[in-house]
Amino acid sequence: MVLVFLQAVFRKAAEKSNINPWATLYTLRHSFATHCLQNGMNLRQVQVLLGHSSPKTTEIYTHVLEISNKVLKSPLDLMDNT
Repeated sequence: MVLVFLQAVFRKAAEKSNINPWATLYTLRHSFATHCLQNGMNLRQVQVLLGHSSPKTTEIYTHVLEISNKVLKSPLDLMDNT
């Protein structure tokens, strides 16, 4: 009952703010977990915050990090070699 209400509130807010119409409460949860990991929080901490019983479930969120790491460059690459 509460979840249905929250989904309706989120949907209205999303429509008013031009958020992607496919966004859901799960999207917020996924984004939160991904941002936590990107900002250096360890997997165990994120697991606890999300209430996952298994770290394997939380590891799903690391796929975004693996993709972004492929396009990242080392800051050393930006240094002038002169």
